[in-house]
Amino acid sequence: MDFAFSDDQVALQALAHEILSEQSTHEHLKSLESASSNGSVYDPQLWKQLAASGLTGIGIPEEHGGGGLGFLDQAVIYDEVGRAVAPVPAVATLATAYVLAKAAADVVGDLLPGVASGDTILTTAFGDVAAVTATRSGDAWVLNGEASFVPYGAQADAVVVPALSDGATVLAIVPKGTAGVSLTELHTTNHEPQAHLSLASVEIEAPHVITDAAEIYADLVRHHTAALALVAAGVVKAALEMTARYTSEREQFDKKIASFQAVGQRAADAYIDAEMVRLTALSAIWRLAEGWPADQEVAIAKYWAGDGGMRVVHACQHLHGGIGVDLDYPLHRYFIWCKQIEHELGTPTRQLLSLGAMLAATPA
Repeated sequence: MDFAFSDDQVALQALAHEILSEQSTHEHLKSLESASSNGSVYDPQLWKQLAASGLTGIGIPEEHGGGGLGFLDQAVIYDEVGRAVAPVPAVATLATAYVLAKAAADVVGDLLPGVASGDTILTTAFGDVAAVTATRSGDAWVLNGEASFVPYGAQADAVVVPALSDGATVLAIVPKGTAGVSLTELHTTNHEPQAHLSLASVEIEAPHVITDAAEIYADLVRHHTAALALVAAGVVKAALEMTARYTSEREQFDKKIASFQAVGQRAADAYIDAEMVRLTALSAIWRLAEGWPADQEVAIAKYWAGDGGMRVVHACQHLHGGIGVDLDYPLHRYFIWCKQIEHELGTPTRQLLSLGAMLAATPA
């Protein structure tokens, strides 16, 4: 693949970078964290600004008020969100909307204009599909069970809930405030909102349920995973840039510490890891954008985002010394974001086992 962005993609990335770098500053994030009553941090005004610039509608079809562009075009937002560690529902909303707009526009068509305008937050409930059951009852489906991981669940206007019905996967679009739905907000490492979803005899009208949806749900997982991996790439890139500036200015023994051989070697290793996080994430996103099989590439991106990403932020904190863990210094935020992404994707060992099983099942 050609890893160079097109001129249009470069322009989109520049726009996202301008908005996020100007608005998601260290001081602004500190104020949001201080003002939070429950520990979760979300910036609705920043999300509105991204929407006003047209960025949230990049991957929405034109007939629903969007730009009609592809997943690789949308990916520039994930990269910049990571660089700014911006608490906005970019992955949850945009990846969900993109996949469902392609696979089931007739079911979610009424939600897509709101995603493009920034008025609608859409998310997917992840976890064990068997933990929620769906039973047909006349013109409706009845949902019972729990979903353990719902990004921006409390803020979402609708949650896509996977469930099992007689062994088949269905996807139900559950609007906010539906009777029988309860959300418990979770405390996360990086303070981004997540929720545990409980459903007790929740009725969803049949037009808002996608049947035989196992492959669509698998595609939601693939796209969310690849998007998170690119967020991680943005996180580690910004952390490494911060470290380069710091080591170029910090002096010991009347010398810039960047001139010390051990510092240079540690930074060089971190740079290689950061590039691998980006390379593997873009490879997975590109294959998904092209409609090609991407399970192996997504697993590789997951591994590098977790394993390589954490090596980078550990190196960045080490090279900063004590100030790297000071909450008044912005580097700590990049560390906890990278750790949260590792948690969400699963441990690197799990990804290697998953990748190994795929390779073993593939004829040479």
